Amino acid sequence: MFAVIRTGGKQYKVAKDNEIRVMKLDAKEGETVNFDGDAVLFAEGGKAAKVSAKVVKHERADKILVFKKKRRTGYRRTKGHQQDMTVLQITNVA
Repeated sequence: MFAVIRTGGKQYKVAKDNEIRVMKLDAKEGETVNFDGDAVLFAEGGKAAKVSAKVVKHERADKILVFKKKRRTGYRRTKGHQQDMTVLQITNVA
């Protein structure tokens, strides 16, 4: 059975035992996070579902470089961004 959940402004198709990386959640490693109600957008069979996930670890995504330049003026700016992520192990889709 699979479901589509929404967290951090994005949607994820999940099934039991999947491991997904989502935007950082306020939960400690080893805690259980539940998605139900409006957070579950779709479930196989069209039924209301509840998704449980275990927080595996917190990490940071790869660095993204942003470079701005205007020609012939000497204007150059470089910035970097590294997003905080949470790794979830889906334990149950019911």
